[in-house]
Amino acid sequence: MDKKFGLDEFIGLTIKSARKAAGLKIVDVGQMSGISQGMISKIENAQVSPSLDSLNRLCDAIGMPISQLLTNYNRAEGDAHFTKSGEGLEVVRRGTDKGHEYRLLNYQRGGTRNFEPFLVTMDDLSEVFPSFSHPGEEFVYIVEGSLSYRHGNHIYRLEVGDSLTFEGNVPHGPEQLHSVPVKLLSVINYSSSR
Repeated sequence: MDKKFGLDEFIGLTIKSARKAAGLKIVDVGQMSGISQGMISKIENAQVSPSLDSLNRLCDAIGMPISQLLTNYNRAEGDAHFTKSGEGLEVVRRGTDKGHEYRLLNYQRGGTRNFEPFLVTMDDLSEVFPSFSHPGEEFVYIVEGSLSYRHGNHIYRLEVGDSLTFEGNVPHGPEQLHSVPVKLLSVINYSSSR
């Protein structure tokens, strides 16, 4: 339901929707609940405020728990940032001149950012660039391909499904590309550095 409804209207639409989903007609629900067809129609069209007893009988007849009746009422609107596949914002970072493609999957204007998620793509023309360093903590997840990834003095062989989490202020980056193209999800969390 896309718009805000009053409580009676919301209850009426919920009952009507559940009744239709159960394949029941008003006459069927009336016979099972002992409530007249006219009253059911008035409830479904928000022309009356039904009692709890009437609602309980209607829900029983429809086969819906009464607790489910208000599940979605007054639900928070939500404010998510949706990025369609392949539509992240292409950005220039230190590895861009080495053939790494960076797609920022979420961005916000103004204010303080807590994290940055990137989809990084490297192919056989990409050079390795093992000297990134930045504030915060980074999470890397391999989506496609495989590579060796350096963090400080340690080298990790990462393949599809592998992940690595580390402090960003320690020099890090791809050491060797084994299977290309390599696509990795990189999420940098800045809140730990503030």
